[in-house]
Amino acid sequence: MLLSDNFITGGQMIFLRWKKNESLRVVVQVAAAFFVLCLLLTLHRYYSFYATYDQGIFNQLFWNGTRGHLFESSLSSALSTNVVHQNQLPEVSYYRLGQHFTPALMLWLPIYSLFPSPVTLTVLQVTLITAAGGVLYALARHYLEPKLSATIVVSYYCANAVIGPTLGNFHDICQMPLYVFSLLLAMEKRWWPLFGILATLILAVREDGGVVLFGVGVYLILSRRYPRTGLAVCILSFGYMILLTNLIMPLFSADISQRFMMERFGQYADGDEASTLEIIWGMVSNPWRLVAQLFTPFFGKIRYLLGQWLPLALVPAFAPASWMIAGFPLLKLFLAKGESVLAINIRYAMTVVPGLFYGAILWWAQRQKEEDRMVREERMFLRFPSALFPLPSSSKFRRFWAFCICLSLFFTFTSNPNRTFSWILPDAIDPWVQVPLVRQWQHVLQVRPLLAQIPADASVAATNTIVPILSSRREILRFPMFELRNDAGKAVKMQYVIADIWQLQQYQVAFRGERGQLREIVPAIDRMSKSGDYGIVGFEDGAILMRQGAVSNSASAAAWTRFRGELEPILKKR
Repeated sequence: MLLSDNFITGGQMIFLRWKKNESLRVVVQVAAAFFVLCLLLTLHRYYSFYATYDQGIFNQLFWNGTRGHLFESSLSSALSTNVVHQNQLPEVSYYRLGQHFTPALMLWLPIYSLFPSPVTLTVLQVTLITAAGGVLYALARHYLEPKLSATIVVSYYCANAVIGPTLGNFHDICQMPLYVFSLLLAMEKRWWPLFGILATLILAVREDGGVVLFGVGVYLILSRRYPRTGLAVCILSFGYMILLTNLIMPLFSADISQRFMMERFGQYADGDEASTLEIIWGMVSNPWRLVAQLFTPFFGKIRYLLGQWLPLALVPAFAPASWMIAGFPLLKLFLAKGESVLAINIRYAMTVVPGLFYGAILWWAQRQKEEDRMVREERMFLRFPSALFPLPSSSKFRRFWAFCICLSLFFTFTSNPNRTFSWILPDAIDPWVQVPLVRQWQHVLQVRPLLAQIPADASVAATNTIVPILSSRREILRFPMFELRNDAGKAVKMQYVIADIWQLQQYQVAFRGERGQLREIVPAIDRMSKSGDYGIVGFEDGAILMRQGAVSNSASAAAWTRFRGELEPILKKR
């Protein structure tokens, strides 16, 4: 009875503390809402065929990893410089480590082994990003009172740079907020062994994880808190990136110098390939080009900064620590070329988030000290507090902050990140493109029987949105590619080809990407069916299934011919 009474008493105490701690309750409730809503939306995106190629790449990496083929992927091979620039065939034994060095992913391999599915990665991503908010609350509470700490965490869960990437395909950077917030908390608590472990994990997320860690080191130096540790962190992170990208990654493939560096930073190179050292020298030796790249497009970059600052009521713009830590990931994005680097709804934006929020915490901590001082002076000398910026307790500022959070949510929703809300919002207005929820699922229900005809161990070529569904296999390519080198090094064609033309048809009227895919895929289907190498064995609602060496089903072939006629004006139009 005594043990039972103690248990009940302890449970009551925990309940009373929970009931008393209103701010913690708010954090848990908002975190739970974020987790549930994001998980439902991402699962709907996957099952309604809106997930795309990257989800398939990461799933195949994990699936191969459970079978002893660590970091191998035919889908990644199709993006390699050997295929893109030298017209070689993709290989199933290609190591993705030559493109992105991501050993931290293997931490989650045991979980994937228990639940081997693309859905597991979706759940993992939402869980990691949600958990980061809990660590952020602990980090904020180190400096701030509960209510302000809770508001900062709410801002995190409502940030466009958090929600947008969470609602996309699985990506390796989803680990970054959790690791960086934990690293900063370990630093505040002086848990140096844990700090070292987390610094190693940040470097292991990606080859450019050192950019984020370098910012932390610079902060430790400039703030004079732990200058020696900061110097060690800077040397470690910079040295690791240089060693990794110049010596280790080239052992796997030439992608880092011949493709990825050129695609992002080729404007600083003179030839067709460049190492990271050569890119850095190109930046240093041509400062005017560097400055021009940094500030153009000017309004695009201002808009990006405002999007990052908005959920925190623009505070990071005035927070020195935010610039110290987040400045280097920002610099990496601003010096790169390509539209995706300034897209706040994709994974790169998430590298900036931890520095901005930590800097805001420190800024508010300083303001709280000023407020406390002013209150003391007011009591002693009957002065009224005054400040250039609103105080934390200012009702006017709280209303402004709430407005900024709502505005951030509004912009996030209306930007339709990764087409997650395409069942509600139009993807284009003129011309109008919008696929209702009922129509999306009607299409899914008709295509699923075609997918069921493909054996689990068969090789397959599939269009972009079908790749994630079928990616748990050794041999898979994105159609119109349909030939690769197998484990024996032999060139083989895929046994099955499945192409979802319907979705491309819906979006091509307003989007050049889908229109280009349509004009590439349909002629490829024509060639394959006319050659007799593949027979049309199924056709449903704009999705065609072909099998190598099969005789075409007459009804399916006739249905494809009729659908093909509907596409003819699109294929001819230029």
